[in-house]
Amino acid sequence: MNTFDLKIVACNRIFYEGPAEILIFNVEDGEMAIMAGHEQMMTNIEIGDLRFRVPGGEEQVAIVSDGILTVKHNLVDVIVYSAERPDEIDAFRAEAAAERARERLSQKQSIVDYHITTTSLARAMARLSGRDRYLNK
Repeated sequence: MNTFDLKIVACNRIFYEGPAEILIFNVEDGEMAIMAGHEQMMTNIEIGDLRFRVPGGEEQVAIVSDGILTVKHNLVDVIVYSAERPDEIDAFRAEAAAERARERLSQKQSIVDYHITTTSLARAMARLSGRDRYLNK
């Protein structure tokens, strides 16, 4: 199968850099996939699962925050705030973050604070569900 160069960068590390056969990620209205030879583009990535297959058929998973993706000349760059493998996620910390966000949502907030809080809650819930989904296979 044909491959493309994939680089996934989070603010604290390079999560992955190497060849990939397919990349599947969340967008605002569903999922999108990138394969070798994809047309040039730029799009937003939504909070959730990012799956990619490396040569040899091994599928890898990252739970990511929102970010951007660019495709140019068979090179795909993914830039996200955070990217974690399911086994790296601390369920206790994720649950505590979700609880803090729920508590803040019950309080009066500015519209900016409301959007920050809902994003925090979405990220915590994605981390918990992604951890459970991929570690309990």
